[in-house]
Amino acid sequence: MNLRNTSPVSPISALLAAGVLMSTLSGCVPLVVGGAAMAGTGLVVTDRRTTGTQLEDESIEQRAANAIRTNLADRVHVNVTSYNRQVLLTGEAPTAQDKERVEQYVTRVENVRGVVNALDVMPPTGLSQRSQDTLTTTKVKASFVDAKDIYSNAFKVTTERGVVYLMGRVSKREADRTAEIARGVSGVVKVVRVYELVSEAELADIGRQQPPASATPASPAPAPVMAPASSAAPEGGAVVTPVR
Repeated sequence: MNLRNTSPVSPISALLAAGVLMSTLSGCVPLVVGGAAMAGTGLVVTDRRTTGTQLEDESIEQRAANAIRTNLADRVHVNVTSYNRQVLLTGEAPTAQDKERVEQYVTRVENVRGVVNALDVMPPTGLSQRSQDTLTTTKVKASFVDAKDIYSNAFKVTTERGVVYLMGRVSKREADRTAEIARGVSGVVKVVRVYELVSEAELADIGRQQPPASATPASPAPAPVMAPASSAAPEGGAVVTPVR
C-alpha cells in the first residue's frame, strides 16, 4: 500500500481512529457497509435523501448482503453500499463468474435502481487489510468533518485495499472538493467518485425541504451549475470518476 500522503491528525480524527481500532480488535469487518454514526461530535445529520429513502437504502444493503451470503457463503468478500437506491459493490470475487453472480443477486433485490460493480477478481483480503481499510474510511470521514466548505454527512465513504469510493448527491464543486480532501488522507491510494451529479439549484431545493442543521458551512463557496448525470453514466444515474 502506498503511504506517500501525510496529513496532520485533528482531535476528531484521533478520536474516530481510536474507536475503529478498538472495534476491529473484537471481530471481523461486517459484510454490509453503510453510514456510520459519529457519537459525541454534536453533529446534526444533513442527508440529502428523504427519511424513507434512507431506510430503503439500509434495507437494500441488508437484503443484498443476505442474498450474497446465502448463495455464495464465504467464496466472496463483498461490501454493499446503497445511496438513493444506487448500489455500489466493492471487494473481491475469486472468478469472473462469481463477480457476475453477485451483481445478478443484487440487481434482483426489490427497489434497486442500478448497480455499479467494482468487485475485483482475486482472492478475498484478510482481516488486517480490512481493518486498515476501515481505519482509512474513518480518517476520510473525519477529514470531511474538519472541512468548513462541505456538508460532511451528505456523503457515504467506503474503502477497499486503499481505494476510497465516495457516494452521494452532489454538485461538481462538491465532487471535486471531496476528492481533493480524500486524496490528502494517509493510506489512500486512489479515489473513485460514484456520485449522482445535480445542479446547485437542485441542491438549494433539497436544502429548503429539510429542517435546519447546526453543522452547516457558514459561507459555502459559490459553484457553477452542472446538469444531472449524462447518458454516458452507468445505469442508475451514477457518475463513476476515477481520480489519480
